[in-house]
Amino acid sequence: MPEGHTIHRLSRDLKQDLKNIFVAASSPQGRFAEGARLIDGKELIRSEAWGKHLFLSFGHQQSVAALVHIHLGLIGKFRPKTLDTETKESIRLRLKGNESFWDLTGPQDCRLIDKSEYFHLIERLGPDPLRRGSNVKDFQASLIQKKVPIGAALLDQSIVAGIGNVYRAEFLFLHGINPNREASKVSTSEAADLWFTFQELLRIGVRLNRIVTVSQDDGGATPGRLPRKRSLYVYKREGLPCRRCSNEITIGKIGGRSCWWCSVCQPI
Repeated sequence: MPEGHTIHRLSRDLKQDLKNIFVAASSPQGRFAEGARLIDGKELIRSEAWGKHLFLSFGHQQSVAALVHIHLGLIGKFRPKTLDTETKESIRLRLKGNESFWDLTGPQDCRLIDKSEYFHLIERLGPDPLRRGSNVKDFQASLIQKKVPIGAALLDQSIVAGIGNVYRAEFLFLHGINPNREASKVSTSEAADLWFTFQELLRIGVRLNRIVTVSQDDGGATPGRLPRKRSLYVYKREGLPCRRCSNEITIGKIGGRSCWWCSVCQPI
């Protein structure tokens, strides 16, 4: 599932490509035909990411006429195209600008919502480290109340929005926190350190449009130059040597999903 950096990068790219353009909208698949009809010919005035959720506002500067909520889910893609190569039956929404178009396929959710639904959605989300105004104190306050493993808590979008399975394993490794430790036992200072790492590495993810957590010291190159197979510390590296201590990486189920860690570097 795409994590928060992907949605923020997508939001940014849509702004650069389509903002203030009267967009031609269609639903070749047909499942969003009514919604596409309502936004067809309208101006894209805002593209906003919150965690794994994307919100597109159409209308004009004084009034939003339509608000589209998109959640890519496990298999969704929203990609720019210069040629019409996609199978029509798979395209939920197509947005056409002046020179290119964007095709949305396989989303978990794509629908028109009103302002009350928008506020209801974001009220259920925790702070997003990439959004201005998001507060480390909100993250700390939520974490200290949780009796579940920290590895499960970081996947809870009501605690922190935008963290997924890759980042949770990597962030915990970087701070030497075992994913099985109870979330309420993570200290205030540890939670603050985690938060600032969220911000730093998610921003790198937006810039590179991929997840890179290995430092220059450990990887021998700047993040942008690291190949994908060397860009992560623990995720999907079970049985391989830790990049820092050479201990074998462990895999286990936490929060209903596979999680990876180093029992030496993350003892507790």
